[in-house]
Amino acid sequence: MSSDIGTRDVLTVQRVIPAPPEAIFALLADPGKHPEIDGSGTVSQARSGGRRLKLGDSFGMDMKWGVAYATRNVVVEFEDNRRIAWQTLAPAPLDKLITGRIWRYELEPVDGGTLVKESWDIRKEAIVGKWAVRRMAALTERNMSRTLERIEGIVTAS
Repeated sequence: MSSDIGTRDVLTVQRVIPAPPEAIFALLADPGKHPEIDGSGTVSQARSGGRRLKLGDSFGMDMKWGVAYATRNVVVEFEDNRRIAWQTLAPAPLDKLITGRIWRYELEPVDGGTLVKESWDIRKEAIVGKWAVRRMAALTERNMSRTLERIEGIVTAS
């Protein structure tokens, strides 16, 4: 497991997972599986699941971090079995303050499995939100590492 803060606004963790990219991508492309892989403990349930995401799709998540709330997510990058990213958007009026971060997963076949890179990209975050979420970088990095551990646990369990 390794991590990198490439810029102040992009945090990346990576891990080689002993499984094919297709198995890992299947988890990432199904919003109904996101509560199982979430390392932060904040993802409660998908508002819709069981369907495979594609570029431009929107999906909702019920979240809980102190209080319950919901997010809308839009798939902004998609390359089957290689890359998926979604932008998390808050409902109005919060969308003026905290919204816009992108969660990105990149999968690369390597000897022994798949190199999985998870990135937290806040370059498009709302100005007020960017200031606040930068303060959560260490916590976010830890949670991202846990997410990759959980993904590995699921895809290697069978």
